[in-house]
Amino acid sequence: MTTSFSSLIESAALRDGVFSVSIPEGWMQGRTTYGGLSAALCLEAALSEFPDLPPLRSALVSFIGPAGGAVEARAKLLRRGKSVAFVEAELASEAGVATRCNFAFGAGRESALNETFTPAPDMPPPETCDYFVPPDRRPAFTKHFDTRLAKGAMPISGSDEHEFYLWVRHEDPRAEGIVALLALADMPPPAVLPMFREFAPISSMTWMVNVLNANPVSKDGWWLLQSRGENASEGYSSQDMLVWNSDGELVIAGRQSVAIFI
Repeated sequence: MTTSFSSLIESAALRDGVFSVSIPEGWMQGRTTYGGLSAALCLEAALSEFPDLPPLRSALVSFIGPAGGAVEARAKLLRRGKSVAFVEAELASEAGVATRCNFAFGAGRESALNETFTPAPDMPPPETCDYFVPPDRRPAFTKHFDTRLAKGAMPISGSDEHEFYLWVRHEDPRAEGIVALLALADMPPPAVLPMFREFAPISSMTWMVNVLNANPVSKDGWWLLQSRGENASEGYSSQDMLVWNSDGELVIAGRQSVAIFI
């Protein structure tokens, strides 16, 4: 049986500032750990080392190299002010640094502005949508997520579309909280993947995430994810990424740069 997200997090050990865990095959993406899990482990290391941090507001993630099996995460406090704290965390294996994250945590405060300018689109409910990829064709790490195509084209279908909307939830009902959400938010493949006519390798390079709610929740576990490609040239693609909860509240805004080998 594959290791669930919550079981994997619970299996990690924090000792002398080192957050250690073993990545099972079911969480691999090709020859490396699934990127969303790598970022989530860095965040878990930061929260474990500094448990009194305010809510996460932003993350800058660099996917530097591959890692699998036994990995270690370390977190370092860069600066803590009156309301904002910056923490750097990195995930590494014997091969070296795999993922480096810079997190910004910030306490909430009263503001004259309290408005979302990007309402959720009208999409069919997840239970009426087809699987994004048939269960028997899904890569290993994607089997930890229930993923439905709300709008757009299937992967590697030769489509002209470079935007899709997915309903996604963890298969693990205990996967809750900001660490689990960060792991889920990276689940979509490149927005240009439906344009592929044949399989080709892809590799995320950088990922920027702004968290727009101090305590993002979705009452039924479903999150609506949008990925929109802006450009694809010279072997790289750029995309915008948004996440709404099931009530239509925008909770994450992000951007990603991906290497494409086609």
